[in-house]
Amino acid sequence: MDFFTPPDSRAASAALEVVQEHGEPWLLNHSLRAYSWACAHAAREDVAHDGELLYVAALLHDLGLTAPFDSHTLPFEEAGARVARVFAAGAGWGPARRDRLAEVIVLHLRDDVPADDDPEAHLLQVAVGVDVSGRGVDLFPPGFRAELLDRYPRLGFAEAFLERARDQAERKPGCAAAELMATGWADRVTGNPLDLPG
Repeated sequence: MDFFTPPDSRAASAALEVVQEHGEPWLLNHSLRAYSWACAHAAREDVAHDGELLYVAALLHDLGLTAPFDSHTLPFEEAGARVARVFAAGAGWGPARRDRLAEVIVLHLRDDVPADDDPEAHLLQVAVGVDVSGRGVDLFPPGFRAELLDRYPRLGFAEAFLERARDQAERKPGCAAAELMATGWADRVTGNPLDLPG
């Protein structure tokens, strides 16, 4: 099964263009890996979902970490969700679909969401957990992991992502990034098996 091909839609193509323009290579690859992790998990667990919504959310979920879209007051996931709503309006999505996109992005850093309640938010949570800290990475076949990292190398992801997350935590002490930093999460990020040799 192909977990790498994006949905064939104008919104999906435009989302890729946006993250290519505004995200550094390490962030672009993280976003593309997130989509692939999510698709592989959905196939393994038989989670029915909206592929276009998942792809656009995966591609845009960290735009709030980039300089053009960083907010001085909002947590980065909320800032990214607002940018995504504007993007979706430009893509011709109606209000309800725009709201769903924003919701999926915000929820990816909240308490675990069951697949039955919100399949797209659940899939993005699982995907980001694997890619950022290695949570659940052993559930994915070694061959798939190798192909994914070959297609979308990490390019120093852990260090770059932690630098942005620390900055968010320092400037916005009540945000989700600050809560994660207080739990020893940074050690899990730097110890992600995906970044270990071999």
